[in-house]
Amino acid sequence: MILTNKLTPDSACRTFLSNDTHFASLYNAILFDGKQVIHPERLVRYENDTSFIIDDTKSVENKKRRRDIVVKTDINGVYCLLSIEHQSTIDFEMVIRCGIYEMLEYLKQLKNKKNKRLVPQVMIVFYTGDKKWNAPVKLSNYFDIPEELKPYFNDWKIYLVDVKEIDTSKIKDEQTRYFIEAIQEMYKGNYVGLHRKVKMNRDNFIYAAIITGSLDLIRDLPEGDEIDMCEGMERMAEGFRNEGRKEGLMEGEKREKKITLLSQLKVKLGNVSNQLEEAIQNSSIEKLNTLTLSIFDITSEEDVLKIIN
Repeated sequence: MILTNKLTPDSACRTFLSNDTHFASLYNAILFDGKQVIHPERLVRYENDTSFIIDDTKSVENKKRRRDIVVKTDINGVYCLLSIEHQSTIDFEMVIRCGIYEMLEYLKQLKNKKNKRLVPQVMIVFYTGDKKWNAPVKLSNYFDIPEELKPYFNDWKIYLVDVKEIDTSKIKDEQTRYFIEAIQEMYKGNYVGLHRKVKMNRDNFIYAAIITGSLDLIRDLPEGDEIDMCEGMERMAEGFRNEGRKEGLMEGEKREKKITLLSQLKVKLGNVSNQLEEAIQNSSIEKLNTLTLSIFDITSEEDVLKIIN
C-alpha cells in the first residue's frame, strides 16, 4: 500500500519511472515515435552515479548535484546514459542545472583513467505541471548575443517534454500510456473522457493523482492491484462535484449577503451610487462580514468605502 502522505509529485513520478518498462516506453515514444530502440531488459540502473555527488575539495566551490533517474544501456552496441529530470514546477534555472549535471558527469568520467572514451548522455526534462512552460529552454534565452558572436556561441539547450502535449498513441506499453492519459485527463477535468474499460494499475493511478494535485478528490478507491479507469475517474469526478457543491454554497451565501447589505444601505443612506454598488459586488466575503458588523455606524458612502477598499 502506498503511503500517500509521504509522496510528492517528484517522488511519485520518480517511483513510476523507476520501472524499466515505463522508462523505456516513454523514451521510445518521445524520441523515436514509438519505435522500440530502447529495450527495458537492457537497462542498467546507474544508481550510485544517478544520484552521483561530486565533491571536489580542490575547487573553489564544492559542487553537489544529483539527477532523478539515470540508466546505462547500449544502442547498436554503443553504450550511453539516458536520464529523466522530472519537473513539477517551472524552473528558470533548468538549462543551467542540466548543463551542470551533464558536465559534472563528463568530468567524472574523464577523471576515471579506465575510460578510453566518454559515454554520451541524453537527458529529457519531463515537465508535469499544470501551467504552460515559459522558462528558458536554451542558454541564449537568458541574454542578448551580438550578431557577430552568434556563429561561435555554444548554445546549450534542454529537451523539454510537457506531459500535457504527449501523443499517447506512440506509447506501446499499456500501463505507461494509461498513466500519461490519466494525468492529461485529470488536468483537463475531463473525468468522463476515458470511456474505454481499461484496467490501470491502482498505484499508478494514485501517482497520477498526486502529480496533478488531485489526490484529495479521490474517494474510496477500490482495493486490488488494478482499478477500472472509468471507475477511478468517476470517483474523482464525484470528488470534484462535492467540491463544486461546497463552492456553490459559499457563492450563494456571498450573493445573499450582498443583497442584504445593499438593502440596508439604501434604507440608511436613502440611495446607493453605482460606484458603491459595484464596489460591494466586487468585495470579498471577509470585507462583507466586516461591513455587516459596522452597518449601524455607517453614515455615508465614504464610511462604506473605507471598510471595503
